[in-house]
Amino acid sequence: MPPDAISLNKAAIIERCLRRLREEYESDSTLASPTHLEALTLNLERACQAAIDLAMHIVATEHLGVPQSSAESFTLLHQAGKLDPALAARLAGMTGFRNIAIHPYRDLDAQVIHYIMQEGGKDLQNFCAALNLNIALSTGQKNDLPGRANRLHYPLGDRL
Repeated sequence: MPPDAISLNKAAIIERCLRRLREEYESDSTLASPTHLEALTLNLERACQAAIDLAMHIVATEHLGVPQSSAESFTLLHQAGKLDPALAARLAGMTGFRNIAIHPYRDLDAQVIHYIMQEGGKDLQNFCAALNLNIALSTGQKNDLPGRANRLHYPLGDRL
């Protein structure tokens, strides 16, 4: 079954945020600039939220259960065979990061941001790939959705 419009939209948000994260991190990987750190945090939060929304959407449309938390939506996707257990666990952990990023009750650790920039984006890419929503982060790839600013690529070819 091809991905629906909501799934494509959420994957496009993740793709756009990962691209912006890479751009911001490359311009100041020391995280010394508060402006760059805030841009990183904002795009990390957006990517996390889009992944949570996508997980909840798939769980709901495929009737996989009723998650009691954002993190549980990734567990339900694993139980349905859509995610491997390690990826599901890391994505569930991502929801805790998102909560810290949104609710400033605790400062973000710069080491966590560095780790996410080096490793965490792969989890979001792998999440999309597991759902047949392959995202492309290089700007040289063609846009498969006419009129859209994303560069999503689909296992179904150039057209939906």
